[in-house]
Amino acid sequence: MNKRWMVLGAGFVSCSLLLASCATDEYGNRRPLTETEKGIGIGAATGAAIGAVADRSAKGAALGAVGGALVGGLIGNYMEQQRRDFEKVLADEIASGAIRVEKLPGDRLLVGMTGETAFEVDSDRIKPGFYSTMDKISGVVNKYGKTQLAIAGYTDSTGSAAYNQDLSERRAGAVQSYLLSDNVYPARLSATGYGQNRPIANNDTEEGRRRNRRVDITIIPVAEET
Repeated sequence: MNKRWMVLGAGFVSCSLLLASCATDEYGNRRPLTETEKGIGIGAATGAAIGAVADRSAKGAALGAVGGALVGGLIGNYMEQQRRDFEKVLADEIASGAIRVEKLPGDRLLVGMTGETAFEVDSDRIKPGFYSTMDKISGVVNKYGKTQLAIAGYTDSTGSAAYNQDLSERRAGAVQSYLLSDNVYPARLSATGYGQNRPIANNDTEEGRRRNRRVDITIIPVAEET
């Protein structure tokens, strides 16, 4: 089956599974999905933020999906081996600057992609040339199933705040939809957009704006509570 239609089809499934009937604006208010969001079959997760993926309800769903939590010292080893696998399979993308893999506090990982490499300008459709990279990410994610994935979209500061918020949500949703098409379990995923907020570089330069146009996947271990 054509990959494009697989992505679209997974989006329709994710709508019913994740109940993504509305999105949020930059102030956290709910709004109806745009036609584009309906077209790809999934909107931004309602009110979800990176921190929220670790709350009790999300964790409970993830525990059911992955068959139990990681315990104690196993967490660090599990996440470190996952990081090494990401760096191995994504070596070419990391070398070219298309992907970055970083360790975060709390035994978390970040897999980040630039909008420049993953999307056309002002588009929420993943470039066909980036499908192989997305498949590599999915392969590692499916190998290490005891994690939750918080997908976050960002833009630079050009254009209106409202437009940037909408675009960031749609791009995060597109990445989520693609992962679903690669059989990543829905309960492990959340997606949200932050628009032009939370820049990682100076928006006054083209290089800075390029770095700020990105989608980040934060990978969070499902850990046993102590």
